[in-house]
Amino acid sequence: MATVTAAERRAEAKRAYDAYVAACPSRKLLDTLSDKWVSLVLNALADGSKRYSDLARTIAGVSQKMLTQTLRGLERDGLVTRTVTAAVPVRVDYRLTPLGESLLPLMAAIKQWAESHIEDVEAARLRYDADSENSP
Repeated sequence: MATVTAAERRAEAKRAYDAYVAACPSRKLLDTLSDKWVSLVLNALADGSKRYSDLARTIAGVSQKMLTQTLRGLERDGLVTRTVTAAVPVRVDYRLTPLGESLLPLMAAIKQWAESHIEDVEAARLRYDADSENSP
């Protein structure tokens, strides 16, 4: 059996979390984080705890099914906590965990970039579509 050096172990560990490698587990996390509903939910929770109905009102266009799936996924990944308060009716609040809060600067920057550059992107799309229609 060959001996593995410390440098080889470090190199292997580094390869283990390389998103360019198909089997890397970080790919699933990137899939999650690139979902539009995830981005919007994380940004909506930036100001603190919110009830499900508040999130549904804040995020226009999200279906009940998608909001529920998104919140469950974020809770599973440790980005959001769900707190149930015994009341009539039952009160359920969602809040970012410290891990979720660590994502906020990135998600807020992406949201801000999208809002401030949408006109440029739409113009580029129009140019591309016009060029595509005129090319053989």
